[in-house]
Amino acid sequence: MKAGDGKPDGSHRDKDIHLLAARLAKETSVSEEEARELIRLIGTDWSSLVREAKFLKSRH
Repeated sequence: MKAGDGKPDGSHRDKDIHLLAARLAKETSVSEEEARELIRLIGTDWSSLVREAKFLKSRH
């Protein structure tokens, strides 16, 4: 949130997405870009992300 206005600015969520994408990339050997795309498509459910990342990696 921006100080004083009570409205979210998205920076906290962006940081969370960045951290999640980095973790997914490290644990499944997909690129961070691919990880961010999976998060955008699937959401933040870790089990689903790992399953899809492994499937994606097996297709390469």
